[in-house]
Amino acid sequence: MTGPSITSSGITSLPVQKVSPDHRFDTHDLIVVEEPLEIVLEYGPAGKRIEQSVSVTMRTPGDDLELALGFLFTEGILPAITVYPASESGGPGNEASSETGNGEPGNDGSGDAPIANTIRVKLPPQVTPDLKKLQRHFYTSSSCGVCGKISIESLYSVRPAHFRETPLTIDARVLYHLPYLLREGQNLFDSTGGLHAAGLFDRQGHLLVVKEDVGRHNALDKLIGHALLEGNLPLNEHILLLSGRACFELIQKAVMAGFPIVAAVGPPSSLAIQLAQESGITLIGFLKAQRFNIYSGARRILL
Repeated sequence: MTGPSITSSGITSLPVQKVSPDHRFDTHDLIVVEEPLEIVLEYGPAGKRIEQSVSVTMRTPGDDLELALGFLFTEGILPAITVYPASESGGPGNEASSETGNGEPGNDGSGDAPIANTIRVKLPPQVTPDLKKLQRHFYTSSSCGVCGKISIESLYSVRPAHFRETPLTIDARVLYHLPYLLREGQNLFDSTGGLHAAGLFDRQGHLLVVKEDVGRHNALDKLIGHALLEGNLPLNEHILLLSGRACFELIQKAVMAGFPIVAAVGPPSSLAIQLAQESGITLIGFLKAQRFNIYSGARRILL
């Protein structure tokens, strides 16, 4: 079996047969890459360092450091938003290739399934991770970030100590242009049509950061990890836009990052609405064509 030809970190070109009512032909198509990434946590005093595998996530390569940090923070494993851990990354069986870079895709020589890249997040000796959160050790698939977690109660247990409600309000017209701006910022989606996105906007509706991934939860982790590296958490003066639906886990991550307003192009779930109401988040769904629904926190949207 011949392996795929990688044209960029997040896109590959694969053979495809295209069919229409009276024609078919062989060609190549640009496909979004999905590969496993192992997140390893290193912690402890000098001379007694401990390495622990935290998660394997199926993700689109790129921004792996931001993904790892966003994941560890939103899971409650990183103890404070001020932590700036060093990191290393590399393929299995290899020495780390750099302090903060992304490893190249590993290969066992068979040319078949990809091997998980590994990113190692090194905490300073004085920082102790919350190891109780590791009891919920799980395998995260690209389609459902909640897969494998022990219970709904364990999800609710990851709540931020720093969150406080913000008086932020915005004009409803600010929201109208957000989906268009997010779509304009989705470079990988333009080539493949197969990626989720999370966009960070300021209160005036200016797009600041957009992250893409085959997993909607990964896209948001990358966005939050980026904010963590920049020292911008909590994001209590910003708007989050999701390219698809708003599920419980995405709202949970938004709560951890301090977002006061979360909008989604698609619908929310009932549990997402419940969490948004409990956390004081303004939750908006079906945002498109100058229309949207407000499911919680309507006071922040001025008509």
